[in-house]
Amino acid sequence: MTLPSHGSNPHYLYKSLNLTKPDRYSDFSANLNPIGPPLELKERWNDSFEAITTYPDPKALSLTKKLANEWNVDEANVLIGNGGAELISLVGRFLAGKRVCIVQPTFSEYENACRSNGCEVLNHSLEEGDWELDAASIINKMKQVDALFLCSPNNPTGLAYSETEIKMLLDETKKHNCYLVMDEAFMDFLSDERSIIPYTHTYQKLIVLRSLTKMYAIPGLRIGYMVANEGVINAVKKSQPHWSVNALALLAGEVCLNQYDHVKKTRHLIQQERENLQRFFDAHSFQYSRSSVNFYLLRDHEKNDQSELLHYLLHNEIVPRHTYNFAGLDGRWLRFAIRTPSENQRLMEVLKRWRT
Repeated sequence: MTLPSHGSNPHYLYKSLNLTKPDRYSDFSANLNPIGPPLELKERWNDSFEAITTYPDPKALSLTKKLANEWNVDEANVLIGNGGAELISLVGRFLAGKRVCIVQPTFSEYENACRSNGCEVLNHSLEEGDWELDAASIINKMKQVDALFLCSPNNPTGLAYSETEIKMLLDETKKHNCYLVMDEAFMDFLSDERSIIPYTHTYQKLIVLRSLTKMYAIPGLRIGYMVANEGVINAVKKSQPHWSVNALALLAGEVCLNQYDHVKKTRHLIQQERENLQRFFDAHSFQYSRSSVNFYLLRDHEKNDQSELLHYLLHNEIVPRHTYNFAGLDGRWLRFAIRTPSENQRLMEVLKRWRT
């Protein structure tokens, strides 16, 4: 049995398990904004149509300038990419042949990108259940490697690591000449957003990855960006294909950066729904990760492997994300996005029946 390596596209999951895909289902496997894209993006869509008749700006100057202003960095410190996936791939190429450490459990693409570029990969596994980041225990690994990969808020646990712990790791990048690659794809969902992008001014070995597809629910367009020192940006850029990011994605990115009310509304909804779900999980004895964002891990503590629960949910038109390819989880948990109130209510009803 070969399960799909990512969420979304549920037909692949049903097919891999030899199950008939229902005509209607709720997809909890992709960590996207349940509200959907900003209304302004839809309103301006027809006006953007003409952009497909010309080649996109290969330097993405307009969006780059907006992001540089947003974060108070130089334009030379920003690189626009075809989604986080391309940027991770480019970082893997930048680190080709190096020794890297990945803090697990986390997004599998870091390891895939590094191994495909001949890197030696070491894993540092966080303790299952609380998954707290203990910087002191990671520092010894940093002495042995050229780069450390960290995701905060973490995919798949939803935990956001403290600035104090991350600052300890940043200080070690100077001592041991070790890059810190920080993926902040879900930072937008934190009610108290605390990006470490400002630290790129003083830490030359810091590389921060960001996504515009999660908060603004535009994964089909593929748009993300990287912030790092100019030397790193120039080195990474050498491996990026010309016209990597399409014109519509660039225009959408500019629209999304102005959607402050959309972000505020989303954070409020996510917090309300997360608290409601957690009360239900506590009442019905489900274990879950103490997420701060729009997704979480869940398990029936009475079962080590969650395959039976996975099948039950799929039969009931609920599509979670399996965790067989998250190092250290190995199918003992399922990951769920926080969806609309009605979808979350449907999930709770199905889980309640599972318990009875």
